Amino acid sequence: MCSGRVDLSFVLRGFINGMDGVFIGGCRFNECHYITDGNYHALGMVLLGKRLLEHVGLNPERLRIEGMSAGEGIRFAEVMNEFAETLKKLGPLGKGEGIDVAAMKRKLEAIAELVPYIRLVERERLRVPVKSEEAYRRFYASEEMDVLFKELIVDKLALSQIMSLLGGGPLSTGELSKKTGLSPSELSRHVRASSKYGLVRYDANRGSYSLA
Repeated sequence: MCSGRVDLSFVLRGFINGMDGVFIGGCRFNECHYITDGNYHALGMVLLGKRLLEHVGLNPERLRIEGMSAGEGIRFAEVMNEFAETLKKLGPLGKGEGIDVAAMKRKLEAIAELVPYIRLVERERLRVPVKSEEAYRRFYASEEMDVLFKELIVDKLALSQIMSLLGGGPLSTGELSKKTGLSPSELSRHVRASSKYGLVRYDANRGSYSLA
């Protein structure tokens, strides 16, 4: 199977189910078997995935992509042994980073809910014009990407988390702030925007928000 068919939702599912790391192996860059350059799509997905992992407090080294040919059995074994050692040093998912595992899972699930939107953003706004590994890595580490990531994904992710939490019942501002990790001012901004579009409502008697 072409590595370009590995969807971000597959990667997130692995982490949501408690996998300590996800590895993707594909053709060497510029040696695509199908002449589709799907491995570059996989590289972009992994680099974006690393940013998303870091955003929820996970070490991005838990996600890795490597290009190699079918005849490089020794190299494959070396890469997998190296990745396994990396994961051992990082420790169990979430616990190794010292973050609340339940909260981490909620955040990953919120990202998973946004995957169709993220695919669209990736295709329309995060295109790398030059097919080279260096160009992809340079773009995803750039200040331009920092701005686009915050503008296009971070705010949507915060809203997704809020809506998901409120799906379980009314919550106060303090409870939402604690569960999402957002500051009270950030939370208020998102809740006001949600209220404006009729997504959530505030119950003054209970001092809590709920889905509209």
